[in-house]
Amino acid sequence: MIEKLHDLGVKSEWAYTAGFASIGLSFLAWTISKEKEDAGIDRADRWGIFVGHWAPTFFGLGNALRSYEKG
Repeated sequence: MIEKLHDLGVKSEWAYTAGFASIGLSFLAWTISKEKEDAGIDRADRWGIFVGHWAPTFFGLGNALRSYEKG
C-alpha cells in the first residue's frame, strides 16, 4: 500500500500536514458541534474524538512513506 501511495506521488510531508490539520479540524468540529447543535456536549465530544482519530493514521502513513522514500 505504501509503495502504491508513493507511486501515486503522495509524499510523507503531505501525510504529516494532514495529521496536523486533523488535530485542528478535531477542535473545530468539537467547537462547532458544541455551539450549533442542541445535542449537548456529549455529541460535540464524539465529533471531536472521531476527527481526532485521523491524526495517528496520517502520522503513521507519514512515517511509513518517509521510510520508503529513504530506502
